[in-house]
Amino acid sequence: QVPLVESGGGLVQPGGSLRLSCAASGRTFSSSAVAWFRQAPGKERAFVASIRMIGAFTNYADSVKGRFTISRDNAKNTVTLQMNSLKPEDTAVYYCAFTASYSMVASYYTRVDSYDDWGQGTQVTVSS
Repeated sequence: QVPLVESGGGLVQPGGSLRLSCAASGRTFSSSAVAWFRQAPGKERAFVASIRMIGAFTNYADSVKGRFTISRDNAKNTVTLQMNSLKPEDTAVYYCAFTASYSMVASYYTRVDSYDDWGQGTQVTVSS
């Protein structure tokens, strides 16, 4: 188990920005991947972005490409999701997830079942 804590959610107007952070307690991210997923009311949890902790390879859902940026700080053991140009359809609970597994297939890191540990979630609401 890797305790993960998300922060940075809130209410923002359309077109605004938010920055989410995911911190790991008691374990490093150095040999794994971290991702952000989101879940809107009545919908399944969906992939948003992922980052490999070695090489910093990133992957994004088509719906957030060009607007969201995922980054990591190995020294601080944190992963950040910078969200710009937010839209009402971005409203959801955002979850940070961790996996210690490795795959050469990029789509592996977009699957919910690839991740072992999850944070408690942070609410993001985009509304005027």
